[in-house]
Amino acid sequence: MNLRCEYLNNPLGSDVTQPRLNWRLEPAKSSVRGQRQTAYQVLVAASEKVLHADQGDLWDSGKVMADESVQITYSGKPLTSQEACWWKVRVWDENGRASDWSQPACWTMGLLQPTDWKGQWIGLDESAQGQTNMTSEIEVRRLAARWLRKEFPVSRKVSRATAYFSGLGLSELYLNGQKVGEGVLSPGLTDYDKRVLYVTHDVTGLVKSGRNALGVILGNGRFYAPRDKIPTLTRSFGFPKLLLQLEVEYTDGTRDVIVSDASWKLTTAGPIQANNEYDGEEYDARREMPGWAKAGFDDSAWSPAQVLSAPGGKLAAQMIEPIRVTGTLKPIALTEPKPGVFIYDLGQNMVGWCRLKVRGPAGAKVSLRHAETLKPDGTLYLANIRGAKVTDIYSLKGKGLEVYEPRFTYHGFRYVEVAGFPGKPTVAALEGRIVNDDVATTGEFTCSQPAINRFYRNVVWGVRGNYRSIVTDCPQRDERQGWLGDRSAESKGEMFLFDAAALYAKWTQDMADSQNDNGSISDVSPSYWPLYNDNVTWPSSAVIIPGALLDQYADAGVVARQYPSMVKWIDHMSGFITNGIIAKDSYGDWCVPPEDAKLIHSKDPARKTAPEILATSYFYHCLKLMTHYATLLDKTADAQRFDQLAEQLKTALNEKYYNQQAGYYGNGSQTACWL
Repeated sequence: MNLRCEYLNNPLGSDVTQPRLNWRLEPAKSSVRGQRQTAYQVLVAASEKVLHADQGDLWDSGKVMADESVQITYSGKPLTSQEACWWKVRVWDENGRASDWSQPACWTMGLLQPTDWKGQWIGLDESAQGQTNMTSEIEVRRLAARWLRKEFPVSRKVSRATAYFSGLGLSELYLNGQKVGEGVLSPGLTDYDKRVLYVTHDVTGLVKSGRNALGVILGNGRFYAPRDKIPTLTRSFGFPKLLLQLEVEYTDGTRDVIVSDASWKLTTAGPIQANNEYDGEEYDARREMPGWAKAGFDDSAWSPAQVLSAPGGKLAAQMIEPIRVTGTLKPIALTEPKPGVFIYDLGQNMVGWCRLKVRGPAGAKVSLRHAETLKPDGTLYLANIRGAKVTDIYSLKGKGLEVYEPRFTYHGFRYVEVAGFPGKPTVAALEGRIVNDDVATTGEFTCSQPAINRFYRNVVWGVRGNYRSIVTDCPQRDERQGWLGDRSAESKGEMFLFDAAALYAKWTQDMADSQNDNGSISDVSPSYWPLYNDNVTWPSSAVIIPGALLDQYADAGVVARQYPSMVKWIDHMSGFITNGIIAKDSYGDWCVPPEDAKLIHSKDPARKTAPEILATSYFYHCLKLMTHYATLLDKTADAQRFDQLAEQLKTALNEKYYNQQAGYYGNGSQTACWL
């Protein structure tokens, strides 16, 4: 039945105390048509053994006469930190016949209270030590990775071991030399002053008797060690830091808790000498430290980790699918436009990084530079990349075949320039690794026209390539921001392609977190670029996207959660209304017909839609949505207030801008007619 909790399969470390449960009915094996669910029963138990006995000691819904199979709210006993919840469901058909019980599923609870966290934030604040010239933009934004480790003993039989950790900006967790989980570029992006995500892993199978070792690599990510003012003012959140708690439970009922603190050891002398999501990663294989995350490694040259201040935001469970390597592309061509400069063609645009295979002498440097298109001479066209360096550099250790792919960067590209390669590379020496939020595919489309099919595939790749724990505008240049306006319409349509409900639910929370006290919402969220322009069109996504989740997933929970933030923004923007018209629009006809592209910044009123038409019509739409939301939430007074204001805007817009004789608004532009 594909049981899911909060849109996820068997999520670990949830902080939702009344999670929503979903299931999908499988097609019947018989030829009978019109079969449907008429009732259901959910059992939730504290152990798999109890559930197997068809008992729900946490919750037994009983037989519920309803055809709903989504957004079923857990209504059992209050859940506590670290609790395991096993569940299953059965349904009744239109003839009153009960199905078999589904296969069991499980979710676990995270650390629900701040006092549950026993560890400290640790890392290396280089500004405090005076090791970094803070006036040097390059040094600040391309710091070396931090490598941290801690050994601990295990002397009893382990029943369960769970790791809870947050490594900012990016991190990878290792236990006894093995990477934990398949996630990359973790944790997800947030406004770290408001909310910090932690991830949870069941590591029972990795803990062994005797000495054990934890290891964490901290990367800079995007907004720890920032880009400062390139291409615009960018918020900084300081230096990378780690919070970790490993709970080891034993069969005798006792437990040990291993936490991040000053007893951990740290070094920056490892192979990742620079890393940044925009500029790339520099990796020197000669600096590799074999066994660094295993017990017995000699870390005497490492320094004690510093205890750092917390990032400021509330700790919250990461309730979205992790970013993973979701596929591989092999090059379709290899050229040499200049001596020693090789261009790989991956055949299409993609998002991620490259895997390089190379042999050569120690110290040889191979650079990989990424771009979407080529110049006429066959070299990379980089003008649209702007200030991003988009370059990974690998220094060989000189020991046979070496395989490299970066950890803490990503690129949007089709072409890869390889320079410094020892000898002449083959096509097989490089391949593209596709990286994105690992959301499931929900639909496919094909028809008899190859051009339309190709267009559809381009849309799929373009949408998926911008899933990076938020929904970004572009993956290739020095921007990659969560622009709100881009997704007002697309959010609903793309859910026919991908199961993006959890991702969008998370992103709407980011919008609320980035909201100013006066109600203003930044044009990008999280507000790494603090663009509080108070225009209507872009921040409207904070109202529109919860409606898409309501329409596509019957998710009234996001509407209820976001409602106070939406009301706050509506009230703030209402202060800009004059005589029923609001003119707050920053971008206008951002996308214009190709023949008018040169006029994108034109102020010619004959070609551009009036800002008053755009802003007022968008705000009217938001007010009608708010009327619907308020009605749904039984807020009658709000519903009446929003509806009355919407009618005022409608009347004023029609009186001032609707040309009844011509049958269009304003100058009759494509945008005005569409609205």
